[in-house]
Amino acid sequence: MLYQWAADALKAYVPLETGQITELFEIPPSAQMGDIAFPCFMLAKHFRKAPQEVAKDIAQAFCNSVIKAEAAGPYVNLKFDRTHYSTLIMEALSSESIPDIGKGMKVVIDMSSPNIAKPIGIGHLRSTMIGAAIYNMYKLAGYDVVSVNHLGDWGTQFGKQIAAYKRWGDDEALLENPIGESLKLYVRFHDEVPEHDTLEPEAREWFRKLETGDEEALKLWTFFVDVSMKEFNRMYQRLNVVFDYTLGESFYNDKMQPVVDTLRDKGLLEESDGALVVRLDDEGMPPCLILKKDGTTIYPTRDLATAIYRHDTMKAERLLYVVGNEQRLHFEQVFAVLRRMGMDWVDSCIHLPFGLMKFEGKKMSTRRGKIVELEKVLDEAVAQALAIINDKNPGLENKDQVAEEVGIGAIIFGDLKNQRLNEVDFSLEDALSFEGETGPYVQYTYARTQSVLAKGATMDETSIPEAESSLSGIDLLGDSGWELLKLLIRFPEHLQRGLRNHEPSVLARYALDVAQLFNQFYNKERIVTDEVSTRAARLSLTRLAGLSLSRTMRLLGIQTPERM
Repeated sequence: MLYQWAADALKAYVPLETGQITELFEIPPSAQMGDIAFPCFMLAKHFRKAPQEVAKDIAQAFCNSVIKAEAAGPYVNLKFDRTHYSTLIMEALSSESIPDIGKGMKVVIDMSSPNIAKPIGIGHLRSTMIGAAIYNMYKLAGYDVVSVNHLGDWGTQFGKQIAAYKRWGDDEALLENPIGESLKLYVRFHDEVPEHDTLEPEAREWFRKLETGDEEALKLWTFFVDVSMKEFNRMYQRLNVVFDYTLGESFYNDKMQPVVDTLRDKGLLEESDGALVVRLDDEGMPPCLILKKDGTTIYPTRDLATAIYRHDTMKAERLLYVVGNEQRLHFEQVFAVLRRMGMDWVDSCIHLPFGLMKFEGKKMSTRRGKIVELEKVLDEAVAQALAIINDKNPGLENKDQVAEEVGIGAIIFGDLKNQRLNEVDFSLEDALSFEGETGPYVQYTYARTQSVLAKGATMDETSIPEAESSLSGIDLLGDSGWELLKLLIRFPEHLQRGLRNHEPSVLARYALDVAQLFNQFYNKERIVTDEVSTRAARLSLTRLAGLSLSRTMRLLGIQTPERM
C-alpha cells in the first residue's frame, strides 16, 4: 500500500507505469533518509542525463502536500507525512484483506512422505513443515490447495523388511514396539548383506510376491502399514499438521500398467540388461528405469502414475513436490519422461527441493540406524521449555500446554527460518533460546503484546477498535512506532514474495522483524501512558502487531500462547 501511494505520487514525473515504478522501489539504508527510495539509473538514457541529475530534477519538480521528495545521489528519497498516513495505515490494517492471487487455481502439494516401518526422524521435519507452511500460504492467497502425504509404503524396501522379519523377527518384541523393532530388522538386513549373498535375492523375491498378491507377503505388509500409521498420526497431531489425503505409493499400483503401455505404444521403452528404460541421453541424464529385469516396478514408474492421476483425476493445475534436494535428478527424469509422453502440463510440475538436515553436524541414515527420532527431540524440547517456565514464571496457568507450544514451536521455527535450499545443522539449545532469531523470542513478543493490551484495557472503558476510529492523525507513535507501522502494512508483499519463491523463511524473517521492531517500540515509547489519544494510538499499534505475529506464526504452523 505504501508503494502504491508513492507510485501514484511519482508517476506524473517519470515515464513509467505504476507497476514499473513499484518494482524499482527500495528501502533506504536508514530511516532518517526517508521511507522509500526510487533509483533513477534506468531513466538516465531517457532524459539523457546522469542518474544524479535526473534525481535532482524529479525532487525539485515534485509537489505533494503529504509526501516530500529529496535527491540523494542517483536516488529520490520519499518521506511520508506521518500525521496523515498513520491513520490511513491503521485503518487499512484494521480491515486488511489479502489479495486473491490464486483465484481458485487448484494446487496439489506432495509433502512429508515418511517410509512405512521406520520412525519419523528429525530429517522428516523439513518436508512436513515446509510443505505445511507453503500449503497455508497458498490457501491464504486464494488458491484451492490440497495436501497429499505420499507414504513410502511400496518398493524393494518391503522385500527387505519381510526378508529380515522371516529370518530374525520376534513377534512378541514386534508387537511391543513395532516401529523400533521394524527399524532394527531393516538395519540388520543391511548389516548382514555383505556376509550373506542370498539376502538381496530373497528381498527381491519377497517384493515380487508382494506385487503379485502373495497372501503372506500382503499380510505382513498390511501389519507394517497399520502400526506405522498409528505412530505417524500421533506425531502429526503434535505438529498440528493435517493432510487432505494420505495416499501411499501402493495406491497407484493399478495405475502403473497404463503408464507402461503408453510408453511402449509411443516407442519410448528400450531394453537395458533385461530391464526396460526410457533413455534421456540427449538431455544429459541417465536412463529412467521403468521396469526392473524381474518385471517389478520402481519408484519412477509410480511417480509417473502419481503425476498423471493428480492432473487428470484430482484436476490439479499445479503440482508441487516438497522433497529433498538429493531427489533432484529423479524428478528431472520423471518430468522429462512425462514431456516425452506428450503431457504438456508437465511445466506445472515443480520440485521444491530442500537442503539436508543434520543433527549436531552428523548426517542421518535409516539404513545404518543413524536416525534421531523426531518424537524424542520434541519431548526433550518440551521438557526444556517447561524447565524454563518453572524457573521464570512458576505460577503460569496451563504451563504444560504452553511448554508444548513453545517447545514444538521452537523446533519448527528453528527449521523454517532457514532458506529452503540451505543445509540445516539442528541444535536444540539454539532453537530454544528466548533471545535472538528463535521461535520462543517471537512467541514471547506476542505474549508481551497481549500483556500490554490487558494493562491498557484496565485504564479504558472504550475498546481499542473504537479508540482507533477516533484518532486525529497526529503523530503519536514516535520513530519506532512509525517504523513498525510501515512494516505491518507490507505483510501482503512478503506473502507474495514467499509464494513466488516457495520460501517460508520469508515469513519467518518477517515475524522476527515485526518482533524486533515491536520490542524497540516497547522499550522506547511509553505505551500505556496517561494521555488518552497517545495511549489509544499506541495500544492500537500494539494490537495490530500482535495480530500480525499471531497470523504469521500460524501460517508457519506455530502456536502463540497468550501468556508465557
